[in-house]
Amino acid sequence: MDIQSILQALEGTPIAAYIRESGSIFPNLESVHVIGIALVFGTIAVVDLRLLGVASHRRSALRLIRELLPFTWVAFAACVITGLLMFASNATTYAQNSIFWWKMGLLALAGLNMGIFHLGAYRRIDEWDTILPPPSLARIAGFSSLALWMGVICLGRWIGFV
Repeated sequence: MDIQSILQALEGTPIAAYIRESGSIFPNLESVHVIGIALVFGTIAVVDLRLLGVASHRRSALRLIRELLPFTWVAFAACVITGLLMFASNATTYAQNSIFWWKMGLLALAGLNMGIFHLGAYRRIDEWDTILPPPSLARIAGFSSLALWMGVICLGRWIGFV
């Protein structure tokens, strides 16, 4: 079975057909997706700006991460679910959209950036948590995260116009 057959089978599922044929389901999914990405970016931006030493300098980075991470993950889960449902409704078209694949690539890089941060600078956060400016690796992670997530948002909006 080739990828095209898999994509067509995905589009042929009852839920994908329901989303595609309904006049309101896709826009509702898209609305939840956009609200979710706003929450993801908002919570991540607060932490990233702290990592850059720009904002929330009176709060420790660890405290911000611990307080905001649960909201980030819930919003991200909502984005994944709504994104998968929207993809299923028109999988063959999305699979041919280069902007979609650029967005997925930036998402993967954002995840990799987060992993590198958590395996690196975050492991020694108790050493630099209240120091300004944070260490270079933390600042690089914060800047990279902001740039990658802004790219994800821009490309996500661009998908519908290509």
